[in-house]
Amino acid sequence: MTTGLPFDDIRNLLNTMPQADASAVAKVRARDAELTKPPGSLGRLEEIVAWLAAWQGRDLPKVERPVVAVFAGNHGVVAQGVAAYPQSVTAQMVANFQHGGAAVNQICKTFDLGLKVFELALELPTRDITQDAALDEDACAATMAYGMEAIAGGCDLLCIGEMGIGNTTIAAALAHGLYGGTAEDWVGPGTGVDAEGLKRKADAVRRAVALHQPHLGDPLEVLRRLGGRELAAMAGAILGARMQNVPVLIDGYVATAAAAVLHRAHPAALDHCMAAHVSAEPAHRALLAKIGKVPLLDLGMRLGEASGAALAAGIVKAAVNTHANMATFASAGVSGKD
Repeated sequence: MTTGLPFDDIRNLLNTMPQADASAVAKVRARDAELTKPPGSLGRLEEIVAWLAAWQGRDLPKVERPVVAVFAGNHGVVAQGVAAYPQSVTAQMVANFQHGGAAVNQICKTFDLGLKVFELALELPTRDITQDAALDEDACAATMAYGMEAIAGGCDLLCIGEMGIGNTTIAAALAHGLYGGTAEDWVGPGTGVDAEGLKRKADAVRRAVALHQPHLGDPLEVLRRLGGRELAAMAGAILGARMQNVPVLIDGYVATAAAAVLHRAHPAALDHCMAAHVSAEPAHRALLAKIGKVPLLDLGMRLGEASGAALAAGIVKAAVNTHANMATFASAGVSGKD
């Protein structure tokens, strides 16, 4: 079901996405074969370099202007008792990011990553998805367009993440709306709800998906009805990065739910993305399988705020520097394989 022009603009972008640069990948692989190591011995580091080359269009990919983008939003569904913390924590954590006190700030400092924090009308939570659509189409499309601004000023690697009390409930609702199953398949403890809180989350997700069921054949409708501002913005950031040939690292469960909307809308929409990590949120692994992504890291993290994506960016930088600066067999005077 389509409802008008705003989402048609998004669909047009999905149908005109740039494709991978096969020539750059071939040159990376040719150089890799000459480096002083057995073929394939660096495992996924080699895959990372080829992926960057494909989307940057560079024979020697670089990570010189990485950006970590954290999108923050609030949700009306918190009124259903689904969160362990009060909604005011969203704004308090945004202030913590801005003052350099959060985990993601420390990870960004460690790996020399730029950090941008985007506040999305925190004083105006989205509508309660158990009672109404979270957003109207104009607002959802405009928020996606706002997310595209994450790469304004230029970057060569984008890491996306979020902050929003109640948004693991939103992620579960999106996953349930996109892929079916039961509400229990997709909910988890989030920031630490107890057993009763988990039941409330599942009940809220179940009621929300049932309410909006007639409209869930269109992934963009799933996003606007069951999603939230930070999820719409992350989806927009991913799409905007694709249009500018910027590779993307997707953070945890909530960021993956936003990405899944694009994947359902177009199966190639996430070809320029890698999953940074698999979180401790139980359904994250299942959602990654749905979008066909194997995470780079599995550290039991469940913080959000792009912390896993920022950590994975350090691995990406190491992969790039290794590929660019290792000696070849010829330059090092090392005998190659017989």
